[in-house]
Amino acid sequence: MPSGNNGPKLPAGLSGTNLRIGVIRASWNEEVVNRLADGVAKALNRLSVKEVTWVSVPGCLEIPLAAQLLAQSGNFDSLVVIGAVIRGETTHYELVSEGAAEGVLRVQLDSGVPIGFGLLTVENHQQAMDRSEGEGGHNVGEEATEVAVQMALLATDWHPTI
Repeated sequence: MPSGNNGPKLPAGLSGTNLRIGVIRASWNEEVVNRLADGVAKALNRLSVKEVTWVSVPGCLEIPLAAQLLAQSGNFDSLVVIGAVIRGETTHYELVSEGAAEGVLRVQLDSGVPIGFGLLTVENHQQAMDRSEGEGGHNVGEEATEVAVQMALLATDWHPTI
């Protein structure tokens, strides 16, 4: 069953025109991540973000280190992370999903650089497809990008050196 789209509505006139956004994508579960990346690109375009750097890492557990490196560089107003962890037959799912989420949160809090969280943690392939839909559908990559822009603007308002 699709998760729906019950997220907050975007503020009128939201624009990322002057923002520098880094996007970190996992290579694992490539079909799903490509769909999330399409959502990221769509949101970046719609929100007029022109300065974007894309970085690929092997899997979701590598995302926190990449996020830390980008955040520490001082070259980004916010980051977006995308990837997909799909439950299998072992506890690997829990280790990767919890480790990635905790790592991303830690980087965000330690660095002060906002991170739009687009990591899917789902039970099966169909759930991943339901959360990475195309035009007009539910796409967590698109949503994470909207969050990254909103939070970058908030950070700029309250901490102008970021």
